[in-house]
Amino acid sequence: MQFKKYTKQRIRSIQGLRSFKDTLPKNVKKVINKRGHIYSETLNNWKYIAGEDLFKVCFPKSYKNSNRFGVSTLLIMVKRGHEVDLEYSKKEIIDRINNFFANSVVERIKFTSFNDEKLIKKENESKNYVTKNKFQHKIKNIKNEKIKKSLIELTKVFKQK
Repeated sequence: MQFKKYTKQRIRSIQGLRSFKDTLPKNVKKVINKRGHIYSETLNNWKYIAGEDLFKVCFPKSYKNSNRFGVSTLLIMVKRGHEVDLEYSKKEIIDRINNFFANSVVERIKFTSFNDEKLIKKENESKNYVTKNKFQHKIKNIKNEKIKKSLIELTKVFKQK
């Protein structure tokens, strides 16, 4: 493999076969490395993971991965009055998530209770556009048009699932 420096561009490239990860811009690599796909898959399969009864009273809000301690936490919004039910099934939910992803993805679960019905509607509306709105400005900064179009198509596929 030969290293080649372009005089008109600031980037160096490697001739020969490269992995797809090496061809992506830095902004996109950061998004992919933050394990955003785990949160989106958890949202899509929440009914299976939580079960019918808990699905009606709770939903996942965010996923946090701590690099310092290696502890990953899932934050769940719970309707007021159902915290005890969720507390008893906490271990079962962690096991189902880890079995679904076939490795240890979540080690802790935190609960936040809410009382307002409007909050559920706002959260459900934002779920439909979570990928597009959150990373829209990062996708716009990409100079390569082919990569930009393929990332937009990728977000559409995530929305359909």
